[in-house]
Amino acid sequence: MAAIEPSARIGQLRPTAVNSILAEVRALQAEGKSLISLMRGEPDFRTPAHIVEAAQKALRDGRTSYPDNRGEPRLREAVRLKLERDNGLRYDPASEILVTTGATFGIHAALTAVLNPGDEVLLPEPVYDAYYSPVLLAGGVVRAVPARIAGGRFVLDAEAIDAACGPRTRMLLLNTPWNPTGTVFSRAELERIADVVLRRGLVLVSDEIYEAITYEGHQHLSPATLSAEVRERTIVVNSFSKTYAMTGWRAGYCAAPPAITQAMFLVLQQSSRGPATFVQDACTEALTASQDCVAAMRDEYASRRTAVLRALDGVAGCRMLAPEGGFFAMADVRALGTPSNDVRRALMRDHGVVVAHGSAYGPSGEGTLRVSFATGGDTLQRGLERLRAGFAALRAVE
Repeated sequence: MAAIEPSARIGQLRPTAVNSILAEVRALQAEGKSLISLMRGEPDFRTPAHIVEAAQKALRDGRTSYPDNRGEPRLREAVRLKLERDNGLRYDPASEILVTTGATFGIHAALTAVLNPGDEVLLPEPVYDAYYSPVLLAGGVVRAVPARIAGGRFVLDAEAIDAACGPRTRMLLLNTPWNPTGTVFSRAELERIADVVLRRGLVLVSDEIYEAITYEGHQHLSPATLSAEVRERTIVVNSFSKTYAMTGWRAGYCAAPPAITQAMFLVLQQSSRGPATFVQDACTEALTASQDCVAAMRDEYASRRTAVLRALDGVAGCRMLAPEGGFFAMADVRALGTPSNDVRRALMRDHGVVVAHGSAYGPSGEGTLRVSFATGGDTLQRGLERLRAGFAALRAVE
């Protein structure tokens, strides 16, 4: 009997850069190689104790039955309050807010709810590469919008977005703060982008999971705040993973006009059906309790950011792009004259430090490396020492 064959659509999918690099890491570790990872976007903080206690209390209280698939009413109300408090946005918790199994599922639901087969989705590049496969699974077509380095940061030109639009272009997926680049879009930049969205009749999916982690006066601004017209064309996607160090809890939320929220709800009903009830109780606590824990984590990230910039600025062959948000710093290594993936492999193989190569995020990322400071302490210090030594060695063999 013939073996079961995967569907044709699976052939379109590809592992993410992180998973591909992890396979190389495991192979080297199996050979006895000692490696320090400055690659992943995994906060090393424990989930704050009051959030954990809320989940434990919910379990003790028997909150283990099926959740409301739209999201528990208390959590949707907490999301409403959060969006008004932090973002100046007003959404109806009954018809415009949906609780999801992480931001990943929120993006999947948005794509599935909006796209028709063959519709194009604009992805600013360098792009978080885990966006690709959900677009393809939803029947969409990826159209990259190249960014450029200017003024020490990655810049996305509204003219480039406009030029990438065609007759089948349906959606723009925007991430601010922007992984992997660290750019936080200013109001002026967002207004120019929004002009294209409105003129072209696009749907804007705004991934805002790094919103709480910004530096040196840069502040996150949700595009939905720009005008009523932009709000009507925006799907806000967020999660608890980065803000509250809750990556493993798999909880997020979306806010959008009622018809789109309802369509996304239909997608959710046929798939995840939402996070566990006791998890949603913990998320409610996260949003409604003191936000001092968020500020404390942001301060620590800021300290780590400074350590990265001080350690690597001025190193021959490396120019740091100071991140405005998030916990990744892009190192511009174009001066080495070597493909970024080759640089990444040499650093891992010969110097025992793991980073991500910029070309994994598209051609616009070529010549850069993504350095994570989601983990701090001794791991970060030793990883930076190995990076400095690695860059010096690579420069020496030119």
